[in-house]
Amino acid sequence: MKALLVIDLQRAVVEGAHDVPGVLERVNGLIARARELSVPLVFIQHQEEGDPAMTPGADSWQFVDELDFREGDVLVHKKFRDGFAATPLKEILDGAGVTEVIVTGAQSDYCVQTTALSALQQGYDVSVVRDAHTTTASGEGNGNVPAASVVEFVNGHFEWLFYPGRQVAVVAASDVSF
Repeated sequence: MKALLVIDLQRAVVEGAHDVPGVLERVNGLIARARELSVPLVFIQHQEEGDPAMTPGADSWQFVDELDFREGDVLVHKKFRDGFAATPLKEILDGAGVTEVIVTGAQSDYCVQTTALSALQQGYDVSVVRDAHTTTASGEGNGNVPAASVVEFVNGHFEWLFYPGRQVAVVAASDVSF
């Protein structure tokens, strides 16, 4: 069983990020397909004490308006870049019989990559959706590297990543199979 993870598509997180309209369109398309096929769907939302932009309830902390998040959707709040760290994500996925996670969201080089790597360690196969994650060009740690290059770096990392007993893939949104 597969699950779709939608990570941190929040106003403050995607502000100034690469291809946000395109990423949101592709993520929403995946969400629609997941809903139609009753595929487990988990939204992950970052919160951080001491950062006014990421304080729960702040306007900048909310998911972007264009995201098809609905009342009643499964929502996991996290305080770390890893969506599994100190959250019920593993219990939610295991309870649904999930063996593979399909990863989308923001920021490519932080929460998306960290959560995907953690998923491997937690025992899940991982598919990173090549054109359904984004990042900013000026984020801490990536200097002046263009955001599109950072996204491609993360894709390349997973294309060549081998993990014992796990399947790792990078797929276009149009090629995701549930």
